[in-house]
Amino acid sequence: MTAAGRVAVLGIRHHGPGSARSVLAELDRVKPAVILIEGPADADPALVADPAMRPPVALLAYAADAPRLSAFWPFAVFSPEWQALAWAAGHDVPARFCDLPASMVLARQASSEGAESEDTASKDRGSEGTDNEDSDNEDDADDPGQAEAVREDPIAALAGAAGYDDPERWWDDVIESRLDGQPPFAALTEAMTELRTRQPPWPPARQRDEDRREAHMRQVLRAALKQTDGTVAVVCGAWHAPALSGKLPAASADAAVLRGARRRKTALTWVPWTHSRLAAASGYGAGITSPGWYHHLFTAPDHPVARWLTQVAGVLRARDLPASPADVIEAVRLAEALAALRGRPLAGLAEVSEATRAVLCHGDEVAAGFVTADLVVGERLGAVPDDAGLVPLEADLRAQARTLRLKIDPLERSLTLDLRKDTDRGRSALLHRLAILGIDWGTATEDTVQSTGTFRETWALRWRPELAVAIIDAAQWGTTVAAAAAARVTDGAVTASELPAVTAAVEGVLLADLPGALPAVLAALGEKAARDRDVGRLMAALPALVRALRYGDVRGTDTGALAEVAGALIVRICAGLPAAVSSLADDAAAAMRARLDAVHAAVGLYAQTAGETGRDRWLAVLAGLARRRDLHGLLAGRVTRILVDSQALSQDEAAGRFAAHLSVGPTAADKAAWAEGFLAGSGLLLVHDRDLLAVLDDWVAGLPDQDFLDVLPLLRRTFAGFSAGERANLGTAVRHLSTAAPAVRAAEPADEQRAAAVLQTVAAILRGAR
Repeated sequence: MTAAGRVAVLGIRHHGPGSARSVLAELDRVKPAVILIEGPADADPALVADPAMRPPVALLAYAADAPRLSAFWPFAVFSPEWQALAWAAGHDVPARFCDLPASMVLARQASSEGAESEDTASKDRGSEGTDNEDSDNEDDADDPGQAEAVREDPIAALAGAAGYDDPERWWDDVIESRLDGQPPFAALTEAMTELRTRQPPWPPARQRDEDRREAHMRQVLRAALKQTDGTVAVVCGAWHAPALSGKLPAASADAAVLRGARRRKTALTWVPWTHSRLAAASGYGAGITSPGWYHHLFTAPDHPVARWLTQVAGVLRARDLPASPADVIEAVRLAEALAALRGRPLAGLAEVSEATRAVLCHGDEVAAGFVTADLVVGERLGAVPDDAGLVPLEADLRAQARTLRLKIDPLERSLTLDLRKDTDRGRSALLHRLAILGIDWGTATEDTVQSTGTFRETWALRWRPELAVAIIDAAQWGTTVAAAAAARVTDGAVTASELPAVTAAVEGVLLADLPGALPAVLAALGEKAARDRDVGRLMAALPALVRALRYGDVRGTDTGALAEVAGALIVRICAGLPAAVSSLADDAAAAMRARLDAVHAAVGLYAQTAGETGRDRWLAVLAGLARRRDLHGLLAGRVTRILVDSQALSQDEAAGRFAAHLSVGPTAADKAAWAEGFLAGSGLLLVHDRDLLAVLDDWVAGLPDQDFLDVLPLLRRTFAGFSAGERANLGTAVRHLSTAAPAVRAAEPADEQRAAAVLQTVAAILRGAR
């Protein structure tokens, strides 16, 4: 038998359940001695046989000296390549990958302009013509005409020849929904051969890459034919099938094509993957629109429509939506009737989706959206064995997650922590350490940010496959999460060019419970704080530093050195602020207003924590600024409001200043800026001070038409920041301004007994919040 007669080329579509079933049937028929599978030739598929390996999973290749330079090769249970690997393991048949090694892929990726670090190799699959994806090479757009369309989407050309206007529907009917077990490989290879003859030349760089891929596959195929007298099966994208079928060209020609290809030192491992990352919407080049549906087609070949719609009913019931058995039966009948009307061999996703929307969801698009998210796309997380080449850092992370009972889950869930409990305190430290390392498994919610210094934290947890790259990238800092986080935060503090970055590092050290890193970070803080003279940077640095003081108080950390640095920063800010607020443009004034608010809050927190009198110094400086006439209106109004809220200025004085600033000034916009600064954030002052409201109302009512149009956007922005209740109360108060004063009822005598009960409740709430 000739070498060509011993080769069985199985051209497939990546992640296709019909292709997977056809591959299994053909392997059972051919009984090959060796199986070659499209994938990086330097990867080892041996772990596929491990029972702990559960797809979806992905091969991850990364540059040893730059882990962020990486590529993924994902596999689902319905991927033909995965089923071929599983068949080989179950029949004790050697299997190996035959595509370009990952070392070449990453070298090519590093040299490409604008190359992205995420699943570039996977995107190569999208250009094979069996994935119905556009090419990722912009130069392809220069080739006009029908020939270009064939190259870009050969499946569309085949579908059009069969009378289909939808390539996905054609592929689904002919391949994915096939249940007869008849292999389509010879017909697909013949069709692809015809299409390749009509393909125009690729751009030079792309053509070189394609030629090298197919040359390498043939080299591996030749080596396999020499090692066995039996049949060699090749599982590859259908577009490559003609290049591997029939008589192979001379080996010297392929060697010449591969000569000069660069390589890069590369490491490979297996990582868990998810169905959502297989979806085309995720940006994956070989993505599919419905991984959950394809998983169902492969795992439930008998009565797939009835089984699917039963799962749909379960999804709806889980969300307290009605879905009766009668509805399921009616939906099955409708889906099958639609398929018959459209001449389809089996109801596909389009038919079951229409039946779901019409019968089970009663036309409700929101309910149909639940089905799409939970079933059509789905969220299934794979698993790999513990010895699957894990870097020590990931092994430590997973061990700590098990100890702390933190489940690695692709679905987002909320986690509320009570830092008075040992387990929750350990969870908090782990999540903060991971945040330092750039492994954003957990994200602190806004509620956590606002509850600074309390015993409560709230996190949103969601594990994403690409975190595997972040873990490998962070492994350069240490072999355990604690050691790596300490090294990373110390390096960040020492090498930081600006003071705010150092104070953020101090905060991170205390949040992540890294006492060993505190001395070095504090030394960097003291050095940079002493040298930094920019008031804006000092103001930006103070809030994080004071928050760190409060965190230390909550967690029992000695923060005496922090208190000294914070006190010194407050003194320097107070000394430099008058000069820093002079002659500011609108944008600079807006940025300075935000800093003023942050520093004012920090000074108040510092006074509570450290028992210092920096607050008096700060308020004195603000009082001096409020008397200046060269201050930007936005800042002047804000300073006045801070003084009122701090009870350093009475409401009568505030109303007088408000009236004065609205009555004089160069332009209406300047007056509106003062009002915005004074009112921004809360409308309670206007609600309770009718004199102040009357001043604002009279000013707005007296504006000329053009001035009113000029200031309206500023006023809308100001009032949009008020809560709905505040705006409603302001509307009521304004209506009363134009009428007689509302009747005042005589005050009822106070019930001291009832008041005492209220005070006890308030006291209990305050004690619990501390």
